[in-house]
Amino acid sequence: MLELKTVSKRIGEATHIDSVSMTMEPGSLNVLLGPTLSGKTSLMRLMAGLDRPTDGEVWVDGVNVTGLPVQKRDVAMVYQQFINYPAMTVYDNIASPMRIAKKRKAEIDNTVERVATLLQLKPYLKRLPLELSGGQQQRTALARALAKNAKLVLLDEPLANLDYKLREELRAELPRIFTQSGAVFVYATAEPEEALLLGGRTATLHEGRVTQFDDTVRLYRSPADLVTARTFSDPPLNVIGAVKQGDQFRAAGLALRVPDKFKNLFDGPYTIAFRPHHLSLASEASDNTISLQISVTEITGSESFLHATIGGEDWVVLEHGVHDPAPGTTVNVAPKLDQMLVFDRLGEAITPSTLQRAA
Repeated sequence: MLELKTVSKRIGEATHIDSVSMTMEPGSLNVLLGPTLSGKTSLMRLMAGLDRPTDGEVWVDGVNVTGLPVQKRDVAMVYQQFINYPAMTVYDNIASPMRIAKKRKAEIDNTVERVATLLQLKPYLKRLPLELSGGQQQRTALARALAKNAKLVLLDEPLANLDYKLREELRAELPRIFTQSGAVFVYATAEPEEALLLGGRTATLHEGRVTQFDDTVRLYRSPADLVTARTFSDPPLNVIGAVKQGDQFRAAGLALRVPDKFKNLFDGPYTIAFRPHHLSLASEASDNTISLQISVTEITGSESFLHATIGGEDWVVLEHGVHDPAPGTTVNVAPKLDQMLVFDRLGEAITPSTLQRAA
């Protein structure tokens, strides 16, 4: 078990990690989700013992290891910028942590074959790292971490340099490996889609602060605040300030029916939001549609991303199929009202349960 107790890290006047408390269970997959400079790598370095917190404590299996260096901890790490031993073959790179631990040769051989098969490295076991592609070198670093069988495995965007097909295969396979190993796995990513594919539990980070830590799907569906909702949305969350008046939310360019789950909400100013895939093109204007002026359209083949503006806010509509409205065109969009997110003036999420408590 890994426990962070009000851990902070400051360098000079800059706060890199701000009072983080988390508990991660053995055999669990824990995703750190946030954009660049949100604090993911800084937090991992504190977990590993590469850095010491300015305040707070790090506990492993009930022992305070705050001052213990990484060399004395049972931890394995893989970075996006992979590190391999250039003079060793792929086999020897993977086997190196087990040899240091004085494992038997038969056990080493079996483990190397297992992880090499998983990561599609068996044809390259006799090669040196410089004879491999960048993706193969990254897979070698990942294989070495898995072979070490450490209690804590830290993966800092480990699939970023791999090709799409292999990334998809490993994303599907890694959760099974994590569950079976009994280790605490911490996986950092800037991609909300990757967090959802991996599952487990997710911590959203913003400016060194963990805004929420929960089951990944539950966190995605029920973000605690606007910052968390924005962090866990790609393409960006569609947000607009609106006023509730009776049974409608009103703002520049829209008048939407208040969903039943928010019917007891007091009248007043709020922020409402929709994820891009909760908006769809409508053939004509009607009640509860929104008029948007298109600025740019991006077509991937199976999907179209329609960028638009409303009330001075930039919105994105994710529509299946090929759609190519010209810039400047006005389109009608129908939102899924039951998927609307509502936040108060402080950015805190409003949910049916909070409304019941308020009543």
